[in-house]
Amino acid sequence: QVQLAESGGGLVQAGGSLRLSCAASGLTFSPYSMGWFRQAPGKAREFVGDINWSTGFRSYANIVKGRFTISRDSTKNTVFLQMNSLNPEDAAVYYCAVRVTARSDYVHWGQGTQVTVSS
Repeated sequence: QVQLAESGGGLVQAGGSLRLSCAASGLTFSPYSMGWFRQAPGKAREFVGDINWSTGFRSYANIVKGRFTISRDSTKNTVFLQMNSLNPEDAAVYYCAVRVTARSDYVHWGQGTQVTVSS
């Protein structure tokens, strides 16, 4: 059974940085991609970015492009989200997820890690 564990969330001042990690266990296959999503109170969950596990190709939501960077350590089945220039609008619970194939949706999700940004 695939399990994802996010870590690295916390409180940061506006303009600051945080690095989130997501370790996947129980992966008996190479996923198509691993992604980051976030959900702020009262808002729908939104896509932040993802990384293709085999090619390393990354895509980002426009709102974080240039500020956030996704990377991976495939030897440890871990994906990272480096977040710079954080602003209060970035505050949310951040989730990582696994997409098994190119045709599938994100089906495995972590429990999330809280990111709070003070102004």
